[in-house]
Amino acid sequence: MPLFGSKDKKESFIGVDLGMSGIKLVELVNEKKRARLQTYAFVDVPGVDKLYLEDPEKTAALIKKIVAKAKCTTKKTVSALPIPSVFSSIVSVGDVKDKEFEAAVYAQAKKLVPMPIEETVIDYKKIEMNEEEGKKINRVLITAAPKTLVNRYTEIFKKADLELVSLETELFALIRSLIGKDKSTIMLVDIGSQRTNISIIERGVPFVTRSIATGGVAISDTIAKTLGISYDEADTMKRDIRSLQSFATTGEINPILEILLKPIIDEVRYSFNIFQEQTQGGKNKKIDKIILTGGSALLPSLPEFMTKLLNVNAYLGDPWARVIYPPGLRSILDEIGSRFSVSIGCAMRDIE
Repeated sequence: MPLFGSKDKKESFIGVDLGMSGIKLVELVNEKKRARLQTYAFVDVPGVDKLYLEDPEKTAALIKKIVAKAKCTTKKTVSALPIPSVFSSIVSVGDVKDKEFEAAVYAQAKKLVPMPIEETVIDYKKIEMNEEEGKKINRVLITAAPKTLVNRYTEIFKKADLELVSLETELFALIRSLIGKDKSTIMLVDIGSQRTNISIIERGVPFVTRSIATGGVAISDTIAKTLGISYDEADTMKRDIRSLQSFATTGEINPILEILLKPIIDEVRYSFNIFQEQTQGGKNKKIDKIILTGGSALLPSLPEFMTKLLNVNAYLGDPWARVIYPPGLRSILDEIGSRFSVSIGCAMRDIE
C-alpha cells in the first residue's frame, strides 16, 4: 500500500492518530471541498504506544470501541505513522522519461535510506523542476517506512473492521491541517506527551525534520519533583497560568518556561539557527512564522514566549480553522484542538 494512498474521491474519512498517550479519532465529510465535522472521539491510554506493537488484537478492539462510541458513518480510514519511524529526504533526479523515473528515484533512495530497501515501503512526490548547468533537474521528496510497521498498522485496522485506504506520515497530516496552502517558511513544533518533533516547511514541503525524546510527560515530572506534588497535580497545574506563576518566585512566567522546556528550546534554537545560516540566491534563509501544536503546546503564554525567544511570531496552531462545525462546540474544540492536529489532517486527505 502506498504511504500517500490513492486519490479516489470519497464522501468522508475517519482520521485516526495512534499517539503515544492515547488514540484520537475524527470523521470529516467532504462537502464541495469543505471539511465538515461529523464526529470525534479520544481515549487516553498510558503506554498505548507499546500496545500497538505488542498486542494488535487489543489495539483493534479499542479502536473498534471508539469508532462505535463516536457513531462514525464510514469505514474508510486514514492513519499516520510516527515521524521518528519514517525516513524522508529530498533528492535530485534528472529529466528522464516517465517509465524510467521511478527506477531513478529508487536508485537515489537506495543510497540514502538507512535500512535495506527491500524491507521498506517507498513513496515519492515531485516537488519542482529546476535548471542546473543547462540541465533540467527534478527535486523529489522520498519517504520510506519499515514494511513491518506498515504491516502492523494494516493488521490493526483490518482487525478493527476498518478500511485503511492510506497511511500518511504525521508530518504530512500536520501540514495539511495547520498549514494548508500557506507558502510561507514555517517552523512547526509539535510537543507531544513523550516526544517533540521540529520541522521546517518551505512552500508546503518539509526540508528539516528533527525529533527528540521529551515532551509533556517530562514537563509534568519536572513540576512534580520541584514542588513535591503528585504527577496528576503537576499535569493539571501546567495548563493554568496562575499556578505556573506561583511556581516562580518573581511571578514572571518566562523563566519558568525556559526551565521546563530547556531540552525542547535547545533543539528549536539549533534547528532555527542551522536553517537560517543557509543561503538561497545569495541571501540567508529566514523563517516567517512558528506554529505550535501537540498537547503541551497549550502551556500558558507559550506562543508569546517563543516569539520573544526567537524574534519570530509564534502561534498556537488551529487545526479546526478549515473545518465547518457547530458554533456551540467552539470552546470544547479550542481546548482539545492541539491534540487533534494529526487526526484532523488525516481525515482531510481528500479535501486539499
